[in-house]
Amino acid sequence: MDIVIIDDHPLVRQGLTAVLSIDEDMRIVGDASTAEEGIQLVSEKQPDVAIVDLRLAGSSGLDVIASCKKKIPHCKYIVFTSSGNQEDFFKAETIGVDGYILKQALPEELISAVRLVFQGRKFFDSEMMESILMKNCRNPFGELTSREREVLEALSEGLRNREIAKKLFITEFTVKKHVSQILAKLELSDRTQAALLAKERSVSL
Repeated sequence: MDIVIIDDHPLVRQGLTAVLSIDEDMRIVGDASTAEEGIQLVSEKQPDVAIVDLRLAGSSGLDVIASCKKKIPHCKYIVFTSSGNQEDFFKAETIGVDGYILKQALPEELISAVRLVFQGRKFFDSEMMESILMKNCRNPFGELTSREREVLEALSEGLRNREIAKKLFITEFTVKKHVSQILAKLELSDRTQAALLAKERSVSL
């Protein structure tokens, strides 16, 4: 697979290149240090995987990914960051990144993550996911009504309000009301976070 690296720290780029080059199936076809260079690099190389730092000098790696996804949708995008901030993670998940890896990951974890993402699977750093779950160590679904649980399950399946309304034989207005109540009870800011939490907890809704 062809890989590009976008990070404003030379040592990080060199380290990633050294680690990933251990795997004979992984080829580093280019690297960039700025958002502009990164977007140009992805456009020119058309890689299979792009590893992007969350915070580039003067810009956001998420903006780079969002821009590149429109032009090169077949490429898989992995955020590589030292940030354990949950809001950063949810923003990345919202724009549809394929992976989110913390920079303290072990070399074998990084290689495994890149392989999984290349194969079409999502990879979210276990340390980050544990942090999110610890924040909700109580049963986050305990306060939900049976109907709200049904709506949450539909959200976790990626259904839109109209589709949920059709599935549950209720109006879209009622769906919106349930979603609002779910977010309030789970103390979340949007439906993407609710769906992700439902999936990660693997709880029978």
